[in-house]
Amino acid sequence: MDLHLAGHRVVVTGAASGIGRATARAFAAEGCLLRLWDRDPAIETAARELAAEFDVLDIADFDAVKTAASAAGTVDHVAHCAAIGSGKFGFPFTNLTPADWPHVLGVNVLGMVNVAHAFAPRMIEARRGSFVFLASVAGQIGSPTDPPYSASKAANINFAQCMAKDLAPHGVRVNTVCPGMVQTPLNKAVWQAWHDQTPEAERLTYEEWAGRKVRAVVPLGTWQTPDDIAAMVVFLSSDRANAVTGQTINVDGGFVMHW
Repeated sequence: MDLHLAGHRVVVTGAASGIGRATARAFAAEGCLLRLWDRDPAIETAARELAAEFDVLDIADFDAVKTAASAAGTVDHVAHCAAIGSGKFGFPFTNLTPADWPHVLGVNVLGMVNVAHAFAPRMIEARRGSFVFLASVAGQIGSPTDPPYSASKAANINFAQCMAKDLAPHGVRVNTVCPGMVQTPLNKAVWQAWHDQTPEAERLTYEEWAGRKVRAVVPLGTWQTPDDIAAMVVFLSSDRANAVTGQTINVDGGFVMHW
């Protein structure tokens, strides 16, 4: 299917690894002109691979986001994939303390807000464009694995809907994609946090832990891949989805089902 995206200018955040990097590759395959953001200096390698421009920045820093957005100029699509977890296994939530929350919310919630404020005025002026925000099924089911992360992803979904309503009169679409079980560095960090607090006799390798979890909660019984998520992000950014806004699309093998 030709998505008619060739020549479109796209910013992808969190593009140094995982789903962000897969999303950048998918846009590049459609002939898009890319600008990649990440706080990890490895973003330079990803950008070189895709002949893209790049910026090393922290999305929680609004001044840095504004500067990078200005350098990007007119942008047709923003795919916001940057996020962090608390780095702790939060089941029950009292395994954490209130001090574990601010950094996660600062990156995942205020980082999204910063990106929205930096790009929305330009899209309003152009009367076109799209945002796709990466959330998580954890934001829909109150996953206890990492409560700050789950709460931040719920906030992402809600704010994307607010944006969609505000920007629709200007021809700008906003949607959210929720991955389910994807083997990314963030997912492995969840396992590591669980592993480190589990009695040694009950510990599992990452492969054992992940396999059990997928078989228990995913009807299709398989992991989703970063490329699976990227394909949906790119589709929602295209004119093939020009009647779709304010939606939360799960790419999760049936983990969470809505009607």
